[in-house]
Amino acid sequence: MELDKMDENDWKYHGEGNKSLVVSHVQTTEQAFRHIQNIVDYSKNVMKPLLGEKFVHNGEAVKLPIDFVRQLSLKVQRERPESRCDKVMDTFSGCALCLPNLTQLSSCCCFGQHRPPLCIEIKPKCGFLPSSRHVTKEIKSKVCRFCMHQHFKLASGKWKRLSRYCPLDLFSGNKQRMYLAIKHLIEEPQNNFKIFKGGECIYSCKDDADVLQDLDELAQHLRPYFLPSGSLINGHQASKVVLNELIQVLMSALLSSWDCPRTVEPRKTHLPEGRVTCEASILHRDLLWNANTRKLSNHCLPKDCVLAKILGTQMHDNLDIEGLNPLFRRVEQHLQDFPKESRLQIDGPYDESFLEKVQNCPAEDDGSIEYAVGKVHQYRVAMTAKDCSIMIAIAPCGEDDGLDQNLEIQPAKPRFSYSVSILDLDPKPYDSIPHQSRLDAKILNYYLRSTQPNHQEVDNLELTNPGLFLGRDREDCTLVFHPV
Repeated sequence: MELDKMDENDWKYHGEGNKSLVVSHVQTTEQAFRHIQNIVDYSKNVMKPLLGEKFVHNGEAVKLPIDFVRQLSLKVQRERPESRCDKVMDTFSGCALCLPNLTQLSSCCCFGQHRPPLCIEIKPKCGFLPSSRHVTKEIKSKVCRFCMHQHFKLASGKWKRLSRYCPLDLFSGNKQRMYLAIKHLIEEPQNNFKIFKGGECIYSCKDDADVLQDLDELAQHLRPYFLPSGSLINGHQASKVVLNELIQVLMSALLSSWDCPRTVEPRKTHLPEGRVTCEASILHRDLLWNANTRKLSNHCLPKDCVLAKILGTQMHDNLDIEGLNPLFRRVEQHLQDFPKESRLQIDGPYDESFLEKVQNCPAEDDGSIEYAVGKVHQYRVAMTAKDCSIMIAIAPCGEDDGLDQNLEIQPAKPRFSYSVSILDLDPKPYDSIPHQSRLDAKILNYYLRSTQPNHQEVDNLELTNPGLFLGRDREDCTLVFHPV
């Protein structure tokens, strides 16, 4: 802001205290609204074509009264988790992203059953191992990013227990691996698993809680949905049955091929060649080997299921951050040489032209700025897909309920209708790429030092106190309002 060009007419009064006056610059509101509109455009014009019309709800940018936003901020502050309260909510722009309530079904048939719908949120994370020739450490092609990051988060105090969940198991298409992946998410949800009933969160991460007790309480919530009212199964056995049924329903929803009629065998999409298991996964090897051929069974996903769509979009990151870095520097140098360059669409607009750059980037590096910026855009799209959430809303159905067969989980008893959506599709900032590069190196080096004592790439200070170097790269966070 240039002090000699400031104009009092550009400022708006909001309120005052005993010794303070609150004003905001008019342009701030416009920039905030543009930021929200960018999220809408990115979801609509980029992520929806890549992930599928049925899964993505792009929402709309709206403006809210400032007083309402301020009062809402004060109200929810008392309800927010302590670990999130250091994130400051924007109370001056009055801009918000309006989305449908994805914890509900649009045409809910559960009211006759007197049971509110359930919604399960899963943040699956990255489902493949890098195979880029630019990767400098072999361990990255053996252990997935999520499993390495777990060690780093545990040591830095982010979590008190390691999660046994491995994204490669969930994305494998192998039902044994998928079953155990979801089971591990339930046992240690962290930020990757939540359950809502009637729109209220009934199960999520409680780091200091007794996990077994939580699971029994969860089973009590879910029993009316998955066990007949006259069932004689009780106690811990009932909990096992209920959670097993929940996992079966979730697998069915995740593997549903939405664009294929139920009478047609869904098309399959084979996973990429190369290693398909993570060495850090606790799955016993015998579960993965075919008894006759002694090799990995053929893993594949239905072509149009939500996991296949997300994995395909994640794999736009085909260079890894190590291969992307030189291209990022090429783009940076070009922007320094040509500061008024706009055709690269670094900060948007997120339109059909941006999507074309993502989809039609040359396969080989020809030294051009077009190739470099295409790969940067592909990486950003992949990062969005690696950090998205899947929302699975389910509701029990009576025998006489008329259902769209494409929305019914079969064969399941009791019967459920369901919907699957993908959330958290914000564009990842272009200028966060250097941070991602540094974080990748720290996670990798810490994992090597903590699991391979002879590795010497991280000094002892970082190993004994990773929080010292974790905190230096914290990113600012903007919170947006979602209607409930």
